[in-house]
Amino acid sequence: MSELSNRSRDIGEFVPMPDDDMIVCRCEEVTKGQIRKAVHEGLWTIAEIRRYLRCGMGLCQGQTCAKLVKGIVARELKCSPTLLEPASSRAPMRPTEMHVYADETEDTDL
Repeated sequence: MSELSNRSRDIGEFVPMPDDDMIVCRCEEVTKGQIRKAVHEGLWTIAEIRRYLRCGMGLCQGQTCAKLVKGIVARELKCSPTLLEPASSRAPMRPTEMHVYADETEDTDL
């Protein structure tokens, strides 16, 4: 059994830190303290934390915060970030206005 899959191991109590109010995920406004607390509540994978806190699910799809989140989780679990499985990501998306889809100025041959 790998060290990370052993959920019964004790990682210690959650101890608040002075920089816990630092925003890590700007898109979803998730703080370092929220991520640290989630780990101590039993969410040990990046995918679990992403679903619970929505970090990495904003407009940038984790392009700016994914490495930071992974580093915070690894420090709390006292392991190397390379042992953590990355969450799946998608390309950054932008909203498309409806007039782009409804533009009928182009002639089409049927």
